[in-house]
Amino acid sequence: MATLDNWQKSSFSGGGEGNACVELAATPTTIHLRESDTPTTHLATIPTALTHLLQAIHTGTLPQHP
Repeated sequence: MATLDNWQKSSFSGGGEGNACVELAATPTTIHLRESDTPTTHLATIPTALTHLLQAIHTGTLPQHP
């Protein structure tokens, strides 16, 4: 796997410094997500799957589990 050195902080994480941030890095085929307080642990997904998840969250159509 290529080194991910282009992590970007979410604009929703606020303007202050600290470790309460969601960060994202992308390769041509994969999106990587991590929390800044645990930078060595990250999730990887494809853009289409992340787009569907974010749309479901935004529209409130994310299925609820009992």
